[in-house]
Amino acid sequence: MGYQGLMSDFDDAEVAFRLREEIARQRLSRARLAESARVSVSTLEKALSGRRRFTLATVVRLEEALGASLRDEAPPEATGPALAPPEMGSYARPAVQWIEGDYLTLRASFGEEGSVYAYRTEIRWSAAKGHLVFAESDRVDATFEQAGFVSMPHLSGHTYLMTSEAGQYRMIMLGRATREQRMFGLLTTLQVGNGSQLVPVSCPVALVPMGQIADPHFGLVREGDARSEEYRGVLDTAMADDFCRLRR
Repeated sequence: MGYQGLMSDFDDAEVAFRLREEIARQRLSRARLAESARVSVSTLEKALSGRRRFTLATVVRLEEALGASLRDEAPPEATGPALAPPEMGSYARPAVQWIEGDYLTLRASFGEEGSVYAYRTEIRWSAAKGHLVFAESDRVDATFEQAGFVSMPHLSGHTYLMTSEAGQYRMIMLGRATREQRMFGLLTTLQVGNGSQLVPVSCPVALVPMGQIADPHFGLVREGDARSEEYRGVLDTAMADDFCRLRR
């Protein structure tokens, strides 16, 4: 079987998304995963970014290292539920397709006053699960990358990106999208405090369609950095336009 024949059994974009999801869920570094799967970090990074196609051998090795499948095990026609569960808003895919895609995610830094933290969030429909899912990537602190489900209740018009792990939750609540399909809201999570103490913390957050920002920079953007003014201007929209409020 030729190369194209091997590739016909799975979709690159689907494999890449599931891989990012597992990396986030299992709190793995890409270097550690590459070592366990016996592939180079360069090969892994290029495949995840779409600059190189996955080979069947690479996918099999990654699945063995993760202990999870990255491919559809059922035939294409065997899809999951047509509607998301009631607790997620009972939405159908045609009603939420507008939200699918890659987003530059911006939030305030928890460690440095005035700095902005930037990373990628992908939102897509999972045919097997019958609802929207999301996964984060391009975080400098890769072990804290999140993956979870998307709730979109009709009554409030808000979108919730929820991570649930052993009863512990992290939530991003987003208001209605703007004309530019940008979304703003509030992130609530736990921050490491003194010693092993975990402290609830919230901050404004912005999701911008990736194509709207030329050559996006990921990581910690400090005051005075090249993208600082642009990123801060976008993030400040969350509170300036009343997408969220912080009260004491």
